[in-house]
Amino acid sequence: MPASDAAFRTLAGPAEAETTVRRSRFLARAVPVRDRDEAARFHAAEARAHVNPTHVVPALRLRDGTAWASDAGEPAGSAGAPLLAVLDGAGLADVACVVVRWFGGVKLGVGGLVRAYGDALQAALDGAPTRLATTGVRLRVPYEHAHTAAVMRALGVYGAREVVHGYAGERPVVELALPAARADAFRTAVRDATRGAVAVEHVGDVLLYEPG
Repeated sequence: MPASDAAFRTLAGPAEAETTVRRSRFLARAVPVRDRDEAARFHAAEARAHVNPTHVVPALRLRDGTAWASDAGEPAGSAGAPLLAVLDGAGLADVACVVVRWFGGVKLGVGGLVRAYGDALQAALDGAPTRLATTGVRLRVPYEHAHTAAVMRALGVYGAREVVHGYAGERPVVELALPAARADAFRTAVRDATRGAVAVEHVGDVLLYEPG
């Protein structure tokens, strides 16, 4: 599992698949999430969304190493654990998922359930678009007009993203996002280019996404 300050891969959007095993129907749904609260909201919505399901099995895996699942009334280890194994095998984090089962009248046994739940989620993830996420920081740079060129040059050199220009009174201000690993070098570059006249302020932590 990736550490919280490392790049990791997550889903680019919702993924879904439906499978049938000995007349039991399995619907797998997976979505990208930013934290456990967002995952909990997804799980709660899915628990209410389906008509007469036999089981709604939830799982989640987050970038900080959190991994959680419930068997939701199925035999211990037969439902939640296979979902976590599939997420782990796919190398995904910040993902919440459910597999909904409608019992078809034929018991599958623990081994059959393990395969059925895992295969349903695997079918949803196969071919699902993913994207690379990197922990980043949002920074604020108030500066005087005389330092515009130096600040703008640093934005370009360090690949600033989500750039927003504005004013605080008569002073220009720029907000930007950078990968966390570049933040200290950016601060140093701005300080040195302006001979200490401009200070870079930390606004907050963000996630930055790359397509594909």
